[in-house]
Amino acid sequence: MSDPSSKSTPPLELSDPAPREPGSSPRVARSGRPKGVASASPVEALPGARERVLEALDVAVASSETGEPGRLLLVRPEDLRGLGAVDLRPGLDRLLTGRHADVGLDVLLGSGILEVLLPEVEAMVGFGDGEWRHKDVWKHTKQVVIQAVPRVELRWAALLHDIGKVKTRTISESGEVHFFGHAEVGARMFDKLERRLRLFNEEDTLRQEIRFLVLHHLRAGCYDGSWTDSAVRRFAREMGSHLDGLLLLSRADMTTKRPEKKRAAMRMIQELSERIEQLAVDDARVPPLPKGLGDHLMREFGIPPSRQLGSLMRALEMAADGGEIESHRDADYYVSVVAQDRARFGLVSG
Repeated sequence: MSDPSSKSTPPLELSDPAPREPGSSPRVARSGRPKGVASASPVEALPGARERVLEALDVAVASSETGEPGRLLLVRPEDLRGLGAVDLRPGLDRLLTGRHADVGLDVLLGSGILEVLLPEVEAMVGFGDGEWRHKDVWKHTKQVVIQAVPRVELRWAALLHDIGKVKTRTISESGEVHFFGHAEVGARMFDKLERRLRLFNEEDTLRQEIRFLVLHHLRAGCYDGSWTDSAVRRFAREMGSHLDGLLLLSRADMTTKRPEKKRAAMRMIQELSERIEQLAVDDARVPPLPKGLGDHLMREFGIPPSRQLGSLMRALEMAADGGEIESHRDADYYVSVVAQDRARFGLVSG
């Protein structure tokens, strides 16, 4: 993938921070420390200079690599104006692919950069917790990020895969929490985010892959072992070149604290992956009989399209697989085989 620092992009269009739910408290305290960032971290206010914004990003990147929070530098919305993808993408990529990306993301949150730059992500902080009896989506997201293979497209998709949950949460009368359609909503939110920030403006392949993974991140998890071979083939065909990334993201998206549930889900993803591979091998195998043989047999022996023709073809395949006759020969060879032993292949001598 190309280096975004080699491209020239216009400044980012920053949005106002995401609106809060009624009665909720701010997730980033203006005193400088959000939930999840160590209280011992020194806090330093920033003047409105782009160099200091990049310094704050560098601190978050370092934290993602070392696992130590470091200094907490506060950034105001106006401090980011004039900065573009060429300034921010390299640091964000390094942060997300760091071994301790979860720590780096909390530092990015504490600095204020996350709220101004990616309010769709910041809106997940504390969301779904408490009275709704549902896991904190921000904590889940950070875990998915660090569980994902450290490839740029996978880590960005992990960060953004659940942004649609904020807009789709419903609570049933029995208290069950649902996020119907959150993958589709999340993909549309990604489109809007990209129009605003143009972070991937010069890397369309990367942009498309991230969007695809966000849109389809639930698909592999629907597999339960009952899919037919045709369904597995269709799934693999629809995922196309994104199949590997999707399966890797699906594995990373398993954050349940119940070991048996996690093992069962992992087994299903592994089984799906193995079935896809085996079917690809089977489908790539050259058929033992030539294409168009059925037409030759119908013409030579006056057989209409029927079960009889199907039985004849299967008998030839079994004979070829068993080594009784040669495989991968031309049609005339198999016509001759049948003609010499018509009774064996269910044909009345004429």
